[in-house]
Amino acid sequence: PRATGHITQMIELMQILIENGAAYAPGNGDVYLEVRKLERYLTLSNQKLDDLQSAGDSEDTFKKDPRDFALWKASKPGEPAWPTPWGAGRPGWHLECSAMAHAYLGDEFDIHGGGLDLIFPHHENEIAQSEAAGQKFARRWMHNAWVTTSGEKMSKSLGNSLIVMEVLKRVRGIELRWYLGSAHYRSMLEFSFEALDESATAFRRIENFLLRVKELEGEIEREIAQELKAAMDDDLAVPQVLAHIAEWLRVGNTALSEGKSALSSATKIRGALDILGCDPFDPAFGESGNKKLDKAVDGLIALLLEQREAARVRKDFAAADAIRDRIAAMGISIEDTPNGPRWSVN
Repeated sequence: PRATGHITQMIELMQILIENGAAYAPGNGDVYLEVRKLERYLTLSNQKLDDLQSAGDSEDTFKKDPRDFALWKASKPGEPAWPTPWGAGRPGWHLECSAMAHAYLGDEFDIHGGGLDLIFPHHENEIAQSEAAGQKFARRWMHNAWVTTSGEKMSKSLGNSLIVMEVLKRVRGIELRWYLGSAHYRSMLEFSFEALDESATAFRRIENFLLRVKELEGEIEREIAQELKAAMDDDLAVPQVLAHIAEWLRVGNTALSEGKSALSSATKIRGALDILGCDPFDPAFGESGNKKLDKAVDGLIALLLEQREAARVRKDFAAADAIRDRIAAMGISIEDTPNGPRWSVN
């Protein structure tokens, strides 16, 4: 939905605020919210009104208080404008969000998110508008930190952002998601291709473990472990989840090396990956997205492994090594096990 498609809802919201005595139209085409009439104003950012600097347009002499903020601004030559009972103009920065949230989510909804830099003034002013109109607005607020590069926030305006499709030429989508989720949502993530590659390699170790367990023990169910619940209940503590996954992986690999079942570890890991949106068995993350092609690739690699095994049986080790090297050049690792060779993608 576009803000320009909700001008009617914005006008209705301003009318309610004026009727409630929380907003005023000084007669110049502007409409302002009178912040001193709002008892809970600045609760989210834990500030005091008297310590607050004036709003960006505080030189406007039509304001009752320099800290009052614009709900609507009178039109200027060359700017888009819409008619209202107070004159033609455009919405302020905050009004459209409150009007659209109410239109689609009602008087109250569960979670409102956004970047840390939006806490004040944007989110504070959203709350002010909505509560002054008699709405409860958001029950919970979640503010995320940023992806940075060279210590600076990654953004289009700074020219240091990356195009996702370019990054996906280097790693798979599931590996990029794993990397971006490795930091707590309120912590900065310093992006580098080196860190991305290391994260992707770590994820492939987990993926290969699950594939090996599936090969040896059959289908892996998803278990929501108590440790996972506790971590996610702790303000979505994803780094704690990753630490648990690393421990389950260690225990599982030890079990496999000792010829024991690793299914318990695998079910916990898959359950956690599913919650994080990184389940490698999810069809959405299929390597090719084409089951027929996957089956053909499996068959071709199996044929190469059979040829390698036949060369080893007839003691033609040069041919066996040549096949192994050719497979490795395709980015595939071979592990010789008591049950025969198995392969995985590097």
